Amino acid sequence: MRAHRLEDFDAMLAMWQDEVIVRHITGRPSTSNETWSRLLRYIGHWHSLGFGYWVIEDRETGLYLGEAGFADFHRDMDPPLGSAPEAGWAIVSASHGRGLATEAMQAAHAWIDAHGTHGQTVCILAPEHAASIRVAEKCGYAHAYDTNFAGGLTSVMKRARPSA
Repeated sequence: MRAHRLEDFDAMLAMWQDEVIVRHITGRPSTSNETWSRLLRYIGHWHSLGFGYWVIEDRETGLYLGEAGFADFHRDMDPPLGSAPEAGWAIVSASHGRGLATEAMQAAHAWIDAHGTHGQTVCILAPEHAASIRVAEKCGYAHAYDTNFAGGLTSVMKRARPSA
């Protein structure tokens, strides 16, 4: 895992335009403009908040495989998520089923547990997205409540920071 770079744009755009990827997230492929804003937002999180997303790349080839990490998107939700970092991940569809999301998020959680100051992290998922729910559960998340977000039912899961 490594920091995002402007050179990641084309690979990100391809991933975020893949209907398999966006089906349970936005429900539609991202535009070039939306992906560019996403890339800049990821870079800005590190500068402004001290946490953010990493690029997941193949150790041998350097190929872009997805992204994972934490953000504060100030989502318009009721109840609000608050200041807890929101975990998220997306893996290019050609690499699904290899355990990459779990591996990356376990590494991300180890990092935020060691460096973060928040008592918990949260994640939001479409209730029908069984694969991502399994990833969240493997990382220690438990279902907290359901709410409506962006026009659909959304499950909010929470994970307490382990005691040192």
